[in-house]
Amino acid sequence: MALAAAIVSFLASSAPAHADLKICNRMSYVVEAAISIDDKATTATRGWFRIDPAMCRVVLQGPLTGDRVLLNARALGVYGASPIPQNGSDMLCVAPDDFVIAAARQCRSGQTPAPFTQVTPTQAEDGNMAAYLAEDSEYDDEQARLAGIQRLLVIAGYDAAPIDGVDGPKTQGALASFLKSRGLPPDSVQSANFFATMIDAVQAPSSSGLTWCNDTPHKVVAAVGADDGKTVTSRGWYRIDPGKCLHPDVTGQPRQIFSFAEAVDADNRTIKLKDKPLNWGGTKLLCTRDSKFEITEQGDCATRGLAATGFAAVDIGGGGKTLRFTMP
Repeated sequence: MALAAAIVSFLASSAPAHADLKICNRMSYVVEAAISIDDKATTATRGWFRIDPAMCRVVLQGPLTGDRVLLNARALGVYGASPIPQNGSDMLCVAPDDFVIAAARQCRSGQTPAPFTQVTPTQAEDGNMAAYLAEDSEYDDEQARLAGIQRLLVIAGYDAAPIDGVDGPKTQGALASFLKSRGLPPDSVQSANFFATMIDAVQAPSSSGLTWCNDTPHKVVAAVGADDGKTVTSRGWYRIDPGKCLHPDVTGQPRQIFSFAEAVDADNRTIKLKDKPLNWGGTKLLCTRDSKFEITEQGDCATRGLAATGFAAVDIGGGGKTLRFTMP
């Protein structure tokens, strides 16, 4: 995935005097983007701009006046453990929700540093300045939209794999089943808010597999473990916003599922109540680490620089299990 480069290709010609800057999404994820305008006097950041696959959004009106334009993008929490790599060289401040930060090189309370990548926008066909977010698959707009639909169908429990942006009977069958289950007409697929409809469906409790629901006022990060009889794999972290649900991507038919979750503040520090961490786990020790992880060897966590975290066993024998995280 080429988000580190953030920009794939641009259409060149002379720019009009008052062109706006827009970000176009050719990824299979609904993303939230933040921009930074860096000049000799100050560096400001602004976000988050939500952009569906195959869509563009104006993020700055009027001519570019700064020395550099920088970009950071994140996928929505429904996609799980940080599917978009972040390795820009400029660490600038962002906030969890919509924000404007005038001096973004020194973070204050509630702000965290995030890697931004410098971009060089050029003129698009409509006369605006544009930059494109893309994956290694190099989807065009039509492919990106279909791949985005396929990805959300898979997360919602429908068999639309592989996620390749190529239409076919399997994708059409999964999509038809989804529409029928939600009472939606076939033409709703072309509606402007179809991705919002799909995300709402993904964030609702499911009748199959594991569902996490966050009933607290805090952000919750969670990890899942799966025992297939040969290997126990732990994977995290998944972000679950307040009032939302999420289905972790557990593939195959594991013999046992495990779950751990904890509430965190805006700086991703564990929230404590009466000096006790606000978390939901159990006695099964699996390896985790602070950043994104997928770990298949569960022995000697500490000697490998990992944390041994207590997971709870989850019974999904009845077809589905919803774990609701609540305040004590």
